Amino acid sequence: MTPPPRLRDDPDFRRYFAARALSTTGSMVTAIALPVLVYRLSGSTVLTAAVTALEAAPYLLTGLFAGALADRWNRRRVMVSADLVNAVLIGSVPVAQLLGVLTVAQVLVVAFVVQAVYTFFDGANFGALPVLVGRARVAQANSAVWSASSLIELFVPPLTGLALAVVNPAGLLALDALSFVASALAVRGIIRALSESREGQPPLRPRVVLGDIAEGIVYLARHPGVRTMTIVGSLQSFAGGGFMALIVVWCDRVLHVGTSGLRFGLVWGTWGIGGLIAALALPRLLKRRAPAAITLYALPASAAIGVLTPLSPGWVVAALALLLWGSSYVLVIVNAVSYRQQVTPEHLLGRVNTAGRMLSWGVGWTLGAMVGGLLGNELGIRTGMVLVGLASFVGVIVAWTSPLRRIAAEHDAAATGHAP
Repeated sequence: MTPPPRLRDDPDFRRYFAARALSTTGSMVTAIALPVLVYRLSGSTVLTAAVTALEAAPYLLTGLFAGALADRWNRRRVMVSADLVNAVLIGSVPVAQLLGVLTVAQVLVVAFVVQAVYTFFDGANFGALPVLVGRARVAQANSAVWSASSLIELFVPPLTGLALAVVNPAGLLALDALSFVASALAVRGIIRALSESREGQPPLRPRVVLGDIAEGIVYLARHPGVRTMTIVGSLQSFAGGGFMALIVVWCDRVLHVGTSGLRFGLVWGTWGIGGLIAALALPRLLKRRAPAAITLYALPASAAIGVLTPLSPGWVVAALALLLWGSSYVLVIVNAVSYRQQVTPEHLLGRVNTAGRMLSWGVGWTLGAMVGGLLGNELGIRTGMVLVGLASFVGVIVAWTSPLRRIAAEHDAAATGHAP
């Protein structure tokens, strides 16, 4: 049997990789420009935090349906359509700015709807990658994609910070609109199938869709590894959402680096270095330890650094702390995503992964952002960040009292040939 080509030599994976890199670049610009735009328009801590909450809130409404439908529909078509719709939505903000009619309400509505549409892309994407590269190479493929994302998070924030000093935040969103178009073209160019045959499925009716959703939730709930990683992911996302909801105000009022310029961009961008370290390290770590063990040891590091980071006395220390936190935080995420993609049957990939993402990203991140914004407004930025960060320690307790310890021990026993 001829071995599959290396990922870098696979033209279809290169197209997929290009689509993700282009889309991530545009989305990274928007992730910085959108809260800055709302902060400049309103001066409100709560409304600025709302932008972060709206990044994940749509998963609570559409995530489960998006996953179920993505498992039934042609994944390539879903991904291309979602990209093109979001290009129009994001593009409406700079157009409104040019016409002089842009409001905070429009920005918040666009932030919500874009993420709602993206849940369909995400549901299809979770299932498309294992079909494209094969389950044995999922972790390697995710590592490549996350490495690119981390490099983008390293270089784009400083450049965006400099751009914000001379360009209105709304104008920068045009780059994201163009990136969605480029991503759609790259996905459309993939030759191999991104879905297995869908023949023999029952007709699409509400009862059938609800049954599909239930099947995915039941699988997630009954699989001890997937279930536990989802729970601890939700608690870590609560801490991350609370921190990111306040990061623009933290940079401005606590670190005194403003909301534009090189220092602002560097503080934000060091997270990307940490993410790059995590993405590059994961395939090597998986050769030595089980996914369960990686979660058990990375999560306490993420929790501790996440609580200490808001207490940084200056922007240099804050940047270094974000580098360390980014390493452990992203390692937990990429490891959990790869694990779900490897153990979930193909026909359930979209449903199980979007259900997991709904709970970790949709519930955890949204609640964390909302609580962080309220606590930051009432008790102070640093206090709010520290309090939401404590949620990760609950995740540590859950992980170490869960089946993950048994799963890790069984993996180690199998690797050494000894009984657990």
